Amino acid sequence: MPDILKGLWITVQATFYGSLVAFALGLVWALLLRSPSRWVTWPVSVVVEFVRNTPLLVQLFFLFFVLPTWGLTFAPLTTGVIGLGLHYSTYTSEVYRAGIDGVPPGQWEAATALSLPRRRTWTAVILPQAFRRVVPALGNYVIAMFKDTPLLAGITVADMLFQANSISATTFDYLEPITVVGILFVVISYPTSLLLRALERRLVR
Repeated sequence: MPDILKGLWITVQATFYGSLVAFALGLVWALLLRSPSRWVTWPVSVVVEFVRNTPLLVQLFFLFFVLPTWGLTFAPLTTGVIGLGLHYSTYTSEVYRAGIDGVPPGQWEAATALSLPRRRTWTAVILPQAFRRVVPALGNYVIAMFKDTPLLAGITVADMLFQANSISATTFDYLEPITVVGILFVVISYPTSLLLRALERRLVR
């Protein structure tokens, strides 16, 4: 059990830092895709679609096994955070896009009527309203990312599944370690989803 709890801590760290990367990079993708220049939107859309349409496990293997051949080597957990963050940033970019598109046109018109600079229009008018709309959806992707962390065991990150497999390999008992891992995922994911629903109801009032 102590080893699985250590794995749980690694899992939580991977989810937390992966979410930060996904939220920040997803916003960057969303803003770049709204650029009026096709020289910006075209390559960004190619990258986003490529990452979104390839399996996360393949991306993790690429980052962990291929990049070192080009002289780029990261620790397993860092590689996992980069992979999770990059993969989920393509989905969070869609969430941000929907949130920005959901801001009433009158808000844009009001900012224009007040002669607000474009940067201030985004930071003081558009993005605060968009963030309020996208928080529940972003939370759902955090839960999805948390449930995808067992894939990190494939690149030697000592998460819960990695620890459970190590215990099973020495004790030849698969039932107890794997069951404990499954229960821990439910114990964390289900209350979190309830909190997100409560937050969503509060935000839509």
